[in-house]
Amino acid sequence: MKIVIDGFGGDNSPQEIVKGVCLALQKYSDLEVVITGDKQILSDLFAQFGQETSRVEIVHTTEIVSNDEAPTEAIRQKKDSSLVVALNILKERDDVCGLVSAGSTGAVLTGAFMKIGRMKGVSRPALAPLLPTKKKGMVLLIDCGANMDCKPINLCHFALMGSAYMQYMFNIKNPRVALLNVGVEDKKGNELCHQVFPLLQKLPINFVGNMEARDFLSGEYDVVVSDGFSGNVLLKSTEGAMKVLMSILKSEIKARKMSMLGAMFMGKTFKAIKNMLDYEKWGGSPFLGARKILIKSHGSSFAPSILASIEQVIQIDKDKLYDKIEKQIEQTKDICDSLINENNGE
Repeated sequence: MKIVIDGFGGDNSPQEIVKGVCLALQKYSDLEVVITGDKQILSDLFAQFGQETSRVEIVHTTEIVSNDEAPTEAIRQKKDSSLVVALNILKERDDVCGLVSAGSTGAVLTGAFMKIGRMKGVSRPALAPLLPTKKKGMVLLIDCGANMDCKPINLCHFALMGSAYMQYMFNIKNPRVALLNVGVEDKKGNELCHQVFPLLQKLPINFVGNMEARDFLSGEYDVVVSDGFSGNVLLKSTEGAMKVLMSILKSEIKARKMSMLGAMFMGKTFKAIKNMLDYEKWGGSPFLGARKILIKSHGSSFAPSILASIEQVIQIDKDKLYDKIEKQIEQTKDICDSLINENNGE
């Protein structure tokens, strides 16, 4: 098991990245890591954290891709950046099964498109984060920003990949798949939703119809299918609402003595809520449909989130998830093709 890590991607790199790698190496005795970035800085950090490096390969790089750079230009011009070198390692080395990066989302996804490519039969790879629901389960959102403009076939593949991910990764026998829309009625939505809805009904998945954004975390759905633009708006607005709600709750409690007294008795409840909403424990978002495993960690990730992202790679590789997704896409190719042709009136 060998994984490549973008050592200088993310707001808290390289310290938290290295710390997360150390946690993973201590937890998994058969894990080996390739990490990219300034070799001296990385070596000093491993020594600072007391981590022996017999299972660590440091690949020296001299450049860093920042969040404010144009993704395509950064990938093409910064060939010696920690991200581009990590992507090249993932692409070229058969002994490396996956990559973890907390760097610029645009650059990571652009680099994956340009260098890693798609698995056979997949029209577009998609970014698929997991979020907690009120029923203490998880819901997968696919896509949330990789594909701003989509065709019906793209969303069909998103649905198939998302359903397979939840089935094999979380042992959900018949994942409930919904289409993000402005209403639950069959005829609601834009032209893309009108075209995709009947296609999803005919796919070999448990399609349960349209879903309004307000029900995203209800626990009534396992997979929510969307184009990247709408999915990203849903994800960011949900994350923002969570943060605002927690901030208001904290301020209101501090503003009143009786509230602070009550909060003392509800400490365990508040801690449980915080833990449930904490993205650090869930890791990153898999880029489903790429030829190799790629996990995009949150840009502000700390060590626990990096560890969780590495564990995602380990589990995906162990369960041979990408082989299963590719097989499912291949088995449904004729169905998808006939549905698209029928939808186009051919």
